[in-house]
Amino acid sequence: MQTVFPKGFLWGGATAANQYEGAYNVDGKGLSVQDVTPQGGFGPITDGPTPDNMKLEGIDFYHRYKEDIALFAEMGFKTYRTSIAWTRIFPNGDETEPNEAGLQFYDDLFDELAKYGIEPLITLSHYETPLHLAREYDGWVNRKMIGFYENYVRTVFTRYKDKVKYWLTFNEINSIIHAPFMSGGIATAPEKLSKSDLYQACHHELVASALATKIGHEINPEFKIGCMVIAMPTYPLTSHPDDIIAVMEADRQNFFFSDVHVRGTYPGYMKRYFRERGIELNITPEDEEILKNTVDFVSFSYYMSSTETADPTKRAAGEGNILGGIHNPYLEASEWGWQIDPKGLRIILNTFWDRYQKPLFIVENGLGAVDQLVEGEDGQMTVNDDYRINYLNDHLVQVAEAIADGVDLMGYTTWGCIDLVSASTAELKKRYGFIYVDRHDDGSGTLNRYKKKSFNWYKEVIATNGASLVKK
Repeated sequence: MQTVFPKGFLWGGATAANQYEGAYNVDGKGLSVQDVTPQGGFGPITDGPTPDNMKLEGIDFYHRYKEDIALFAEMGFKTYRTSIAWTRIFPNGDETEPNEAGLQFYDDLFDELAKYGIEPLITLSHYETPLHLAREYDGWVNRKMIGFYENYVRTVFTRYKDKVKYWLTFNEINSIIHAPFMSGGIATAPEKLSKSDLYQACHHELVASALATKIGHEINPEFKIGCMVIAMPTYPLTSHPDDIIAVMEADRQNFFFSDVHVRGTYPGYMKRYFRERGIELNITPEDEEILKNTVDFVSFSYYMSSTETADPTKRAAGEGNILGGIHNPYLEASEWGWQIDPKGLRIILNTFWDRYQKPLFIVENGLGAVDQLVEGEDGQMTVNDDYRINYLNDHLVQVAEAIADGVDLMGYTTWGCIDLVSASTAELKKRYGFIYVDRHDDGSGTLNRYKKKSFNWYKEVIATNGASLVKK
């Protein structure tokens, strides 16, 4: 197809420290909430690390990052999204002085990316709240978290001010509503967590995010700092007006977070939501002033759309829909029940652009699937993942449509560009990567890396700036 992707478009891939670095107790690193959730973000919480937790070793990126970055460079990555593990820098989270070994690791990582001309895109907090902060303070329910986060971001902004330009404050910040422990380090059990405490935690994160934006721009005015949300366009099951209102209300639960990040104030619809449910928040005049430090761009993950209805008799939940919603009869689903909707990506891009008129960045999109390692025609081990190629091609064709619509899009990073441990299920068999990692859910494997068929496909997409995509 004829490419419409702009010159300088940031093609790349995305990962998270807690899902692939491993080395969970190496060089002074402390424990995070991930080290006690061996079955993923919605599973049981253990007292301490257990041998069945795949994330403790991940894919050992901590010791193999040079090998992996060389493969990313071979694909032609312009950018690479990963996160800094907060507990590598402040092992408990509430120390005053950072851990130098942790800081040095990311220095070395960013230097390696620079060697290949790959621009780092760094998430400051990606589902890895220090476990001490969760257990001692109940995570983001506690206002003290803002100060701990401020200390952390000042430290890394100052340290890497000449190595990193693009930053994200919190990964999928709206997920705290659905996964309070994984996303917000909230140790209180969900069934005991009041709505007031939950939304107070949201407020503290929003203030901390705005404060990070302010601090970052002071430390380096060239920084580009964005928010990051789960994007999930919602469709009405029917054209009944009640279904349309159900969609509006479902959408607003997500848009609330990006609205505050972009507009710097609470929207009226959330004030009504709080008022009608007796949700009372402690919002100080200082908080309101800090919130005015709005983001430079809006980034998001996109995996699926959702469907809503006001009719309780038709509420059949979509199996894989993390944010709720019901099954869409017009869409196919992945092996994990995630409904596949390429056109939904064009819709949400236009929705965000029309709503905010801020540059956008797709920082997660991909297909989790069970891959089979086989011997290729050249004698090398590979995976014939045409299903992944088709998924990504179809989504990127819709991205091109959105750009043609006039959407200002900075870049696109596929999720799990190298196989890693799933956040939702903590499995390794749910693979997303262009690079197969020989490690399995029983802990076996060599950790050797193999290029899948999609590796060369994505390499061609980047090399042609999208011209090799096939419009069907």
